[in-house]
Amino acid sequence: MQNFDYMTPTRLIFGKESIVKLPEVMRSLGKRVLLTYGGGSIKKIGLYDRVNELLKDFEIFELPGIQPNPKYDPSVLDGVRMCKENQIDVILAVGGGSVLDCSKAIAAGAKYDGDPWDLITYKVKAQAALPIVDVLTLAATGSEYDCGGVISRTETNDKVGYMDPLLFPVCSILDPVYTFTVSKKQTAAGCADAMNHTIEQYFVADSTLLNDGFCESMLKSLMVNATKCIENPEDYTARAEMMLCCTYGCNGILSLGNSYSGWPCHGIEHALSAYYDITHGEGLAIITPRWMRHILNEKTIDRFVKYGINVFGIDATLPKQEIAEKAIDATYAFFESINIPMHLREVGIDESRIDEMAHHIAVNEGLENAYAPLTEEDIKKILIESL
Repeated sequence: MQNFDYMTPTRLIFGKESIVKLPEVMRSLGKRVLLTYGGGSIKKIGLYDRVNELLKDFEIFELPGIQPNPKYDPSVLDGVRMCKENQIDVILAVGGGSVLDCSKAIAAGAKYDGDPWDLITYKVKAQAALPIVDVLTLAATGSEYDCGGVISRTETNDKVGYMDPLLFPVCSILDPVYTFTVSKKQTAAGCADAMNHTIEQYFVADSTLLNDGFCESMLKSLMVNATKCIENPEDYTARAEMMLCCTYGCNGILSLGNSYSGWPCHGIEHALSAYYDITHGEGLAIITPRWMRHILNEKTIDRFVKYGINVFGIDATLPKQEIAEKAIDATYAFFESINIPMHLREVGIDESRIDEMAHHIAVNEGLENAYAPLTEEDIKKILIESL
């Protein structure tokens, strides 16, 4: 078991009508609020009006239009500028993980005099950040309970993961009702994202029985409840459990004491969505079974056997190789069952930039140090197998 130093300071307020506590949460943080959000969904479901009514005693400045795979330019840069010009006290992110990821980069950039990209790429360590509160409308990334985010810089095809303890939200308000209107496509992609967060922490060289149990339960819960959410979008119990699974998925609690996996599927997918701006969860679903099959060998097979038996209930008396292969097939089949496109060509990616992306990943993602080390040639093969 590995040493660890762990802290999660974020307050979670979960359940129906939990938003009524928003004024209480915000009151101690200041009066000047930057409200960040994406498209028009928060207005369609009435959440925008509800937030403004609850915060009628606050001075609110708005940054709308934050896109999936949030962009450094314009969103982060515009947000930093607005915070500085308007002496913002606190950022309120209302939306999904992309809005929150972007808000985290803004929070650090607002307290830095140089180019915020210096912080995102770790050239400079942030010394301060604005406080962040969020009202979540999409179960997927887990950004509401961690200190990280992912920012895309279009002109260089970079999609960079950025973590800093200063960026934990002060409070996350989680009402599953706000996810009722999430489309089947985004519900499925959110499930795939959270499943992959869990898989990235499960496939490691050194783990504990406790953490394995956490991860296995997470995966089973996500598959059962995402299916229910897709069949009946207003199934509160299923939406609630899926939301909590996603919240737990990415803040490290599933892997305390485990060795590090290198998060290879995320490393590969970041290039796909940086180059082609595809839906993150869909990219992960496409890559994951191909990565699994590529790394299946004598060293990794016992992990796949445990995964197959405990997550999918595969007969433990079968030969190891058969169990492992059935587990990979079952992973693929689940993603396919919730109508995720399972080939890169289906999401607009062909072979024309495979070499370029494989090189970009090999240079930037450090996957030679992953649980199953990946060379540039390995990455290229996984991408080709995913076409």
